[in-house]
Formats: sequence, structure tokens, C-alpha cells
Amino acid sequence: MSSLARWCVRHRFVVIVLWIGLFVGLTAGSNALGNNFRDTFNLPGTESTKALGLLVKGFGQLEKGDQDTIVFQSRNGEAITSPAFQTEINRTLHEIGHLPNVALVTSPFSADGKNQISPLDSTIAYATVTFNGSAFTLNKDDIRAVVTKGSALRSKSLDVEFGGRAIGQLNQPKGSPGEMFGILAAGIILILAFGSFLAMLLPLGTALFALGTASAAVGLLTHAFSIATFAPQLGSLIGLGVGIDYALFIVTRYRQSLQLGMSVEESVKTAVNTSGRAVIFAGGTVCIALLGMLVLRLTFLNGVAIAASVTVLITMVAAITLLPALLSLLGKRALSRRSRRELSANGGTKESQHPRWEQWSAFVAKRPIPLALAAIAVIAVLIVPYFSLHLGNADQGTDPKTSTTYKAYSLLSKGFGPGFNGPLQIVAPLTKVDDVMTLNALRTEVMKNPNVSFVAPPEVSPNQKVAVLMVFQKSSPSDIKTSDLIKELRTSTVPSVTKGTSLHAYVGGSTAIFDDFAQTLSNKLPLFIGVIVLLGCLLLLLAFRSLLIPATAAVMNLLAAGASFGVVVAIFQWGWGGSVLNVGSGPIESFLPVIMISILFGLSMDYQVFLVSRMHEEWVHTGENRRSVMRGQADTGRVITAAALIMISVFIAFVFGGERVIAEFGIGLGGAVFLDAFILRTILVPALMHLFGNANWWLPGWLDRKMPHLAVEAPDEAN
Repeated sequence: MSSLARWCVRHRFVVIVLWIGLFVGLTAGSNALGNNFRDTFNLPGTESTKALGLLVKGFGQLEKGDQDTIVFQSRNGEAITSPAFQTEINRTLHEIGHLPNVALVTSPFSADGKNQISPLDSTIAYATVTFNGSAFTLNKDDIRAVVTKGSALRSKSLDVEFGGRAIGQLNQPKGSPGEMFGILAAGIILILAFGSFLAMLLPLGTALFALGTASAAVGLLTHAFSIATFAPQLGSLIGLGVGIDYALFIVTRYRQSLQLGMSVEESVKTAVNTSGRAVIFAGGTVCIALLGMLVLRLTFLNGVAIAASVTVLITMVAAITLLPALLSLLGKRALSRRSRRELSANGGTKESQHPRWEQWSAFVAKRPIPLALAAIAVIAVLIVPYFSLHLGNADQGTDPKTSTTYKAYSLLSKGFGPGFNGPLQIVAPLTKVDDVMTLNALRTEVMKNPNVSFVAPPEVSPNQKVAVLMVFQKSSPSDIKTSDLIKELRTSTVPSVTKGTSLHAYVGGSTAIFDDFAQTLSNKLPLFIGVIVLLGCLLLLLAFRSLLIPATAAVMNLLAAGASFGVVVAIFQWGWGGSVLNVGSGPIESFLPVIMISILFGLSMDYQVFLVSRMHEEWVHTGENRRSVMRGQADTGRVITAAALIMISVFIAFVFGGERVIAEFGIGLGGAVFLDAFILRTILVPALMHLFGNANWWLPGWLDRKMPHLAVEAPDEAN
């Protein structure tokens, strides 16, 4: 690491030019090729996948383009079928049909749209608009043209709202407002921490430059992998958080070395050889945790894991190469004017720079038991909501109540029943003449279910090989009652009716697909957690030559994850404070736990490494556990809490960006970092280490001899 730092300092202009070239090249390539973000679900072996395959086999390609809805409601109580409404609506729908990228418009007053008028409320109807492409490939101006043309129908007597995936794209905020708020908050914290505007610019500038480079790289990767549509926002959230933090750790160590009287080059070398090592270890741990998602073998998560890992990797490399080059240019101006004057007058000082943290570490050392119990009590209370976690897919019923998609969803639920927004499908191949008769018997039996409002007669495919029953449940698609209905149909109703017959029926539909996705992830979650916990423990075991420290870290990480999920459930599932965030209550996205846990384990490991590495360094020198724990906490407390405040500010800033899933990530990650830095690493971990005593550093001799040696943070004198 010393050689790398020295090379970056002595060839600083080469390093800067190489990074600029990389940024320009990747950005130019990304702009030329465009991006291809898409949500791809691949659930081999599930009933919903089998049902989808049969539908494609019998009915051909089900959806050539995205199909959205225009919902109409009479405001004066007059039937929507009145001649006045029909004339105006049909004329506008005819005009919409000739707009760019609109393939087909089906009016509720046409022969094909006769079922698009509410049987429950004659004042509500809807038209379907089929586009020429999928929602995420359409030009937003073409989607907006449909909304603009349809909105012209609004009057005192007629309300018009729009729903569907393509229309939902218009709800997304322009740009990423969370980035600006996060950057501003981070800048304020850095100025307060450093007392220098130039020192503040270094972590921010390095992180932003690395994030821009990573964003361009991920855009290119979308042509090689299927990467989810929310990946750019998630990448910005992670990249800003870890990028600023990694740079902050190195800049802090650089400033400390300058204040000790070292030269600029020696200070850079020391910072990279100490904090830089920890950054590599921490960044590598985050990447390993993220890539742990690959063991789940789900296409949807593979792309997210790769994109997030690339973002972390680029920010980490920038911190140990680009940042040292910039530091060498900045020189002693990284210090405040006051610090530079003191340095010039005294030639450096070895006095403690953390008197308040020394007082706090002594306080923890004197009262480890009550402080540990208090910290555990706080975590336990926050974990409680986690036990009611319901995974699923938050549909447009959880959109902001002011959005047209939410209003359209609500009108369709009112006019056609809650299940209309996501009906179930029972699909069966037809192999014998009696199969249709069995399917009719199944329809009769399904209609007896108290959560079923209607089952349409069997629809047979043109090739007479497949038939489908449309099941409209009384509960909404995201309601846990719908999940219970799917389970009951599969395990009880369908098997009891088809037993002894030649019919094999499968429960499918988009709602069942998301339910299967949630169930698949839930089943694989223990394996995933086990893999990343084991890998994290092995890394800490190698780094600190201890059995107890990795075990403690694993438990702390699980506690932080459980508490953060509790907060997410309370806000987004229970609806506590949802009105403030302008989001509706509903299930937690099924992929959230996997992605959040991988990020949280990586970030938690960061703080564990920076805290314990300083303790371990002191333990190696003194062999005194109490002194080592106190010194490690005193020396790292300020930088860890400052880094945590920056990361929390970045995460929370994304909460108000208008994307529900990103808001869930922001709340979950921000809450977890707060608990990790201010409860676990500041109170619980040091308190437990005081209670454990010298056992913290115990390792069987035979194991110590067989393990390779890994230095996370070399001593300051290391070369």
C-alpha cells in the first residue's frame, strides 16, 4: 500500500488524467449505446411460471406492448353509458389511437370492451391503451401525450384518471433530488468536522466523480446483464454513502499525520497504508456481501448485485488512487488555517485530539452492564414490528394519494372490486374432452370461497390446447388474504377437484408471480444470510485472530438488520408516518430484505473494522484489553459518527424522492446506520468487549498457526 500511495503522489497528474479519461470514455460509450434497464423475473419450477408458459403456448405472446388504462367516472351520478359521455369519450379515444407508439385503444362502448363498464357502479368505466413497447422502453413524451389528450375530457361532470406501468413512469421525479439534499447535508457535516472548505471538497468531489464513472459503467452493463429499473437510484444511494465515507476515513488520517508534523508525502503514504487498508477490507466486504445475492440464482437480483458491486468497487479504487493524488496537490491546505498556524509554530503535536471521546470511552468502561442492557432494550423494541413482516409487491394502490395512478387504481377497485387490479388465473392444458367439464366443476368450487367475488367461464385457446379461468378475488393483489387464497387454491381446492381426472391446473397471473417471487426469496433467505455471515466471520477471524470478535460482529449485524426492518415495517406496512412521506401502506417489496441485508452487513462490517482495528493495534502493543478498547473507541469514535451522519443524511435524503422502493431503502439503511454507529459501536460493542475481557482476543494456538496472516490496518510506521 505504501508503494501505491507513493506512486500516486509522485505521478499525481498521470493518475488524475487516467481517471478523467476513464470517466469520459465510459460516459461517451454509455451515451452512445443508451441504457437497457429492465425488470426480469425468472422463477423456474413455480406454478405461476408453468401457468405463464401454458398461456403463451395456447394464446401466443400475451402482451406485445404495455397495456394501460384510462378510467372514467361520472361525477353527477349519470350513467357513464349516456350518449353525451359516449360521444365525447369515443372521439378522444379515436384521437389517442393515432398518437405515436399507441398500437390499440379499446373503448368501453365497443363490442370488445363490453365488460369494461362497471357492473357494480354504472358511473365507472375504463378504456385500455396498448402501446407498441414495454413500459420501460417507451418514450415518456409519447406516454405523456396520451395523458394530455385524455385529460382534456375532464369536466365538472366527468373525472378521468390513468393507470398502468407506462403511466406510472411519469410519476418518477426528474433527476435524483435525493442526491442534491444528501450532498448538501454531507458538505455541512464535513465542514463542521474539518473546519476547512477545501478539505470538505475532497471527499465530496472524489465520491461524486467515482459515482459518475460507476453510473456510466452500470449503464453499459445493462446491455450484458438484466439490471432492475431502480438500480440507478440504488447505486446513487450506495455510491454516495460509501464513497464519501471511504474518502473521509483517508482524509481524516491524512490530516492527523500532518498535525503530527509529517511531510505531505509521508502523510499520504501513512493514510493509505492505514485507513486505506481498512477501506479495501471494508469495500471488499461490501462487494462480497452484495455478490452473495448470486447464490440465490434469481435473474432479477443478479443484475442488482453486479451493478451495486461495480459502484462500490469503483468508489473504493478512487479512494485509494485518485484521492491520494488530489491530497498531494492540496498539501497542507487540507488543514484549517488555525491548524496550519499551530503546525507552523509548534512543528506538530502529540496531544489528544479526542478529549470528549476519551471521556465517553471511560464512561462506558465504568458502566458496561447498565449501558449494554439499555442498548439491547432499545434494539429489542425496534425489532418487534419485524415479526409481522409481509413480503409482496406494492402495486399502484400504494402510490401517493395525489397521483393519477392511485386514483385510477381506487376507481377500478370501487367499480369492479379490489381484486380487479390483479386477478388470479387458473390455467390448464386440455388433453381430453372431459377436461373442460372438470374445469367447469373447478369454477363452481372456487366460487364457494368466501374471498372470491367472481370466476369467469373457461376461455379456451384458439388451438383448443389450453383453457383459463379468471378468478376475481375480493381482496386487493397486495393483501395477505390474496396470498392465503393462492395457497388454498393450490393446496386444497384445485387438487380436490382434479383428483382422479386427467386435468392438471396451475394457479398463475401477475399477482401469483409476485407471490411466488416473495415465497422463493423467503425460502432462500436463511441460506443467503448464512453465507454472508460465514464469509464476514471468516474475514474478521483472519484480520483480528479472534473467535469472539467475529461472533459478536455477526450478532450485532443481525440485531441492526432486524431493528431496521422493524422500522420499515412500522412505516411502510403499518402506515406509521406514511402520510409524511406521501406513501401508502402495503407489503414490503419481496426483494428488499435480500438487498438490504447484503448492504447492511457490508456497511456494518465497515464500522466494525475501523473500530476494532484500532483496538487490535493497541492490544498488540500493550496486551491490556481495557486500555485497548478505550483507546480504540476514543480514536475512532469521532470519525465513525461523522461518517455515519453523512451516510444517514444521504440515505434519508432519498426518502423524499418519490420512489416508494427507494424510500424503503433510505429509511431502512439510514435507520440501520444510525443504530449501528450510535447504539451498537458507540455503546453495546465496547461495553461487551469490556465485559468479555481478554477473551476478546483468544484464538486456539493450533488454529492461529494454520491461518494466514492478514493485516487490516498497518501501524503508522509501516512502510
